[in-house]
Amino acid sequence: MSYFDNIRTFVRVYELGSMSAAGRDLRISPAVTSSRISQLEEHLSVRLFQRTTRSLTPTEQGKAFYNGAKEVLEAVDNAEAQVVNITENPKGALYVAAPLGVGRRLIAPQVPEFLKVYPEVSLRLRLTDRKVDLTTEGLDLAFFLGQPEDSNLRIRKIADVERVLCASPDYIAKHGHPTSGEDLLTGQHECLNLRFPGASEFQWRLMTDGGAKRFRVKGRYECDDGDVLTDWALGGHGIAMKPVFEVAHHLRAKRLIAVARQTPPEPIQMACLFTHRRMQDPKTRLFMEFVIDRVSSTIHDAEQDAQLPR
Repeated sequence: MSYFDNIRTFVRVYELGSMSAAGRDLRISPAVTSSRISQLEEHLSVRLFQRTTRSLTPTEQGKAFYNGAKEVLEAVDNAEAQVVNITENPKGALYVAAPLGVGRRLIAPQVPEFLKVYPEVSLRLRLTDRKVDLTTEGLDLAFFLGQPEDSNLRIRKIADVERVLCASPDYIAKHGHPTSGEDLLTGQHECLNLRFPGASEFQWRLMTDGGAKRFRVKGRYECDDGDVLTDWALGGHGIAMKPVFEVAHHLRAKRLIAVARQTPPEPIQMACLFTHRRMQDPKTRLFMEFVIDRVSSTIHDAEQDAQLPR
């Protein structure tokens, strides 16, 4: 298994771009990670990475070897999955990504119970609001809000998530209570924006009598972490557009107030992305079904609990 371990280590180093990151991911020391790469390079009689004190870059030989190595690992994983599927005893590591708010509030709470039911599975949950690439980052599943751009991936819809424009009572007292999207444009309102590298939508899409319409709102506050926007809204610094399930407890406690209810935000799709090959692995399928069953009801309950005015 040592040569196979070396290949798996190489693939994670290639995908994560770092010896230390790959070591943490595989739960091995940096010394073992480096040793496995060196052994593989010695066996192949080529250098797979160009190393400096600050960077690690795959060589042309490394790029070529990655494609074949990835196919080998997928073939072995698929073979193991067929056996596991027969024995109904899933095992191995599951790599899952989710946006910060979704991951913290909806996905992470389900993980302990899932691992209790399937004790031979380990789960690596990566939370980020940036766009992820399932193939190059070695992910099995990626939960997301919105509409994916990659048509080569398969999608499993979970729910249409209700969103709300909200601000603190202090903000409303100082700046007024906007009733519609037009008020956001004509008034002196500070709109808190979620922006991150690669983001394609920089406008708020609100529902009007004539259907969905984009509003080019303005604001000095921007962040790539949705929870920071919530904190800013709570601090009276502006108006945030948030999924209701993320701020339901603040709305119920009146720490945040729903505004512009004449033109509420268009609901946003929550779904799960996966490749066809990944779904051949039973632990991937089982985790997706496990989460979807619970998350759908959690979202519905939160939206009911928010007690938004209609």
